[in-house]
Amino acid sequence: MAFSWNFCCTFSFVKKLDLLFIEQQLKHRWDYKYVWKRKQNDLWDAYTSYIYKTQNWEDLIPKMAKTIKEYKLDKHELFYYASNRWYNFWSAMAVEQMFTEIDGITPAINNTDKEKDFFIHKKSFDHKTSIFPKGFGQDINYSKNNKLELITWLYQNQSSQKRFHLKNRLFIIVHNSNGQHWKLKAELSLIKNAIQNYMNSYHEDQLQKVIFAENKIALSDIIWVQK
Repeated sequence: MAFSWNFCCTFSFVKKLDLLFIEQQLKHRWDYKYVWKRKQNDLWDAYTSYIYKTQNWEDLIPKMAKTIKEYKLDKHELFYYASNRWYNFWSAMAVEQMFTEIDGITPAINNTDKEKDFFIHKKSFDHKTSIFPKGFGQDINYSKNNKLELITWLYQNQSSQKRFHLKNRLFIIVHNSNGQHWKLKAELSLIKNAIQNYMNSYHEDQLQKVIFAENKIALSDIIWVQK
């Protein structure tokens, strides 16, 4: 069933994002290498909670500096931790809006629901944009030809933090031929085109059924974004 774009649609709980502006802001993050320095945890998430209300890169910098001074944190650790969370969050918010601008897809009413972002014909889905996983141990051609194997691996190796779940999920996997996969999370125009192409030919029968313990089943698929 083909889907169409409805640009009048917007989130019921948040102001519609200017995707061009968000893309421009995200690309400021490209000037620095992508490292974490420390494992993600609830305490440092609390230190950097301002990322949720800060779209502008220039506004983020003084907030990071203030946090470093107030809590006496290592400036490199805090910079990469906050900037990575900011980058991933606003990319994810933009992708979520891309889906909900399509006729037949409606946003989840509760924006704090960790298991669903939107509904496709009343069936709930979460979405996750991930870089092509080096840990999977296979190249992209193998991965495309063995999609269920990769999807199962992605579920099994997801973060154990707050968004962990085994429910329906659409994965957006970004793959850059130069190996800098993470940069494609900011290529919102490229991602939007991939989502549109996928949804234009979407049918529930194409979804992969992932079976977990106690015969629990999740419906999932991969949308590839390549450059």
